[in-house]
Amino acid sequence: MSRNPRPQRRGRREGKENHDRWLITYADLITLLLIFFVVMYAMSRLDVEKYDIVTQSLQLTFSNGDSLIEKGTGVLGSEDRHSFKNPPTDSAGQGEQGPGQGGPNGQNAGQPEQGDGDSSQKPLTDRELAFRKQEEELQNLMGLIEAYVKENQLEDQIRVADLPKGISITLSDRFLFDQGKAALKPDSAKTLTKLASLFRRLDTMISIEGHTDNVPIGRGSDFKDNWELSGERALSVLRFFLDREKLDPEDFQYAGYADTRPAADNATAAGRQKNRRVEITVLRQLQQ
Repeated sequence: MSRNPRPQRRGRREGKENHDRWLITYADLITLLLIFFVVMYAMSRLDVEKYDIVTQSLQLTFSNGDSLIEKGTGVLGSEDRHSFKNPPTDSAGQGEQGPGQGGPNGQNAGQPEQGDGDSSQKPLTDRELAFRKQEEELQNLMGLIEAYVKENQLEDQIRVADLPKGISITLSDRFLFDQGKAALKPDSAKTLTKLASLFRRLDTMISIEGHTDNVPIGRGSDFKDNWELSGERALSVLRFFLDREKLDPEDFQYAGYADTRPAADNATAAGRQKNRRVEITVLRQLQQ
């Protein structure tokens, strides 16, 4: 009878050992998580050497670049405020002399002082010169068109505006087309010919856009909807420049926008009239 309890205690110990095996899996999981976070930490550590290189490069740039603040020579204006490197702002290319610009004998700002190793303003690149030339041409174009419109009393039919994208010439649909039509009126040929003679001198892209109001196309129209009408009207103007005036097709692009880009409120008759238009924009961009 004294031997019976011993097998029972052995069975309890074996059951306990089997019940604790989950600790092995738990320990493996904890180990893997530890390795994962170690790897993540190692990948996120800052490369001190590369950080120093980037910092030094930024400091050099901010201390040596031309500044727009107080006309200093650093980007922040902290370096040598009295030795200007920025180009003059007047059209003649020579600004007013300020402290440090002219020499002791009143020499020009564009000439370095004796013994000064710093060069004068940098010469403009070919592209900068081309942009400057184009801007002069655009301003001259705008002046010529405005003079033509005033001379011929077309202020209520043609509007000219200087927009960020270029010189915009807006022509009313009453000036170009009959109601619901896309064929050009004969009276519009004189003005379009004048525009073509001005465009011939330019070296830039010209965009022609057709626009309508939000009134749906009638059943008797030759066009399916306002999209088709606006596109055909823009194409008619383009064809005039290409077929009759023989301008270069590579200088043009056209599109029809229907009523998606209104210039005025379509709720009024006057607003709808302004929305029915063709816009010719001489873009501010250089040809390749």
